[in-house]
Amino acid sequence: MIKKSALLLATVMFFSILLAGCGGSDKAASPAPAAGGKKLIIYTSMKESLISGIVEGFKKKHPGIEVDYQSAGAGKLMAKIAAERQSGKILADIIWTSEVPDFYSMRKEGILEQYKTPLINELVNPFTDYDGHFTAARLGTLGIAINTDKIKTPPAQWSDLLKPEYKGAFAIADPALSGTAYMSVALLEKQFGWEFFEKLRANGARIGKGSGQVIDDTASGELAASLAVDYITNDKIAKGAHMALYYPPELLLAPSPVAIFKGSPNLDAAKKFVDYLLSKEAQTLIAAEGTLSVRNDVKTPEKFKMPEPADALKRSIKIDYVQMMASKEATIKKFTEIMQGKK
Repeated sequence: MIKKSALLLATVMFFSILLAGCGGSDKAASPAPAAGGKKLIIYTSMKESLISGIVEGFKKKHPGIEVDYQSAGAGKLMAKIAAERQSGKILADIIWTSEVPDFYSMRKEGILEQYKTPLINELVNPFTDYDGHFTAARLGTLGIAINTDKIKTPPAQWSDLLKPEYKGAFAIADPALSGTAYMSVALLEKQFGWEFFEKLRANGARIGKGSGQVIDDTASGELAASLAVDYITNDKIAKGAHMALYYPPELLLAPSPVAIFKGSPNLDAAKKFVDYLLSKEAQTLIAAEGTLSVRNDVKTPEKFKMPEPADALKRSIKIDYVQMMASKEATIKKFTEIMQGKK
């Protein structure tokens, strides 16, 4: 009997090692949890400079908890999670990305733990249907990024993109490749209708590649302007790019939810991490990266010239995320048809 138990244990350990090696390679293949499930594993689409600082801060607060993470695009992480589910176990304890529809899908599929953080009343919460399955940990914004050598008058309205100085020189990242771009397209369509995109196309607007690429092209001068993510643009500006980011009154807000996977062997540690992520200490790190905190008591550094969290939520275009998720394929198809059509 003892020999059989030992053989079974060895077999389980062997297959666990095989599964651990099937991950992506953006940071390194995700490790399997340590013996006894003591290592907290985080999957995130946040950039390395942000997640690494937060993880280090958490470890100082909780030195007895081991932590590792994988940083990659949200699409790649969701594909990884799907493969792990096929294998029988999600190897991560926590997921933190900016693709809100994914969280609604995971909640519907029943793979998220319900955890209502005790800090919720201290936060700017963009989810009117909040039930604890996921909590906004960042308020990403998108605005109009301009190359200041090419555009001299700052845009004040979305309709300014239809002016001659933007002709043939404005781009939106492909919503089929970027979840953030998809959210932006859905929000703008809700506010202004497809006619807005038809007018953009008539003025020579085009589809770019990823969210980072359209910002790179704006920095280089290939584009005069682009629909741009806050922290990527602000990082470029900090490095000397001749750029500026402006926000029309109707704000594009892209929350970044954090959630715990159901069945996590590190549930207590995962809850501690979520609470730390939502704390003033961690949220101050987030604001320092040129994006918005979810806390009312964390101010955005003035150099970024961004709205404060509560004001951003008030100004933001409201949308039904469940409906947005359901219409994603049709929305991308319509957008692509317009933007690839003849001027």
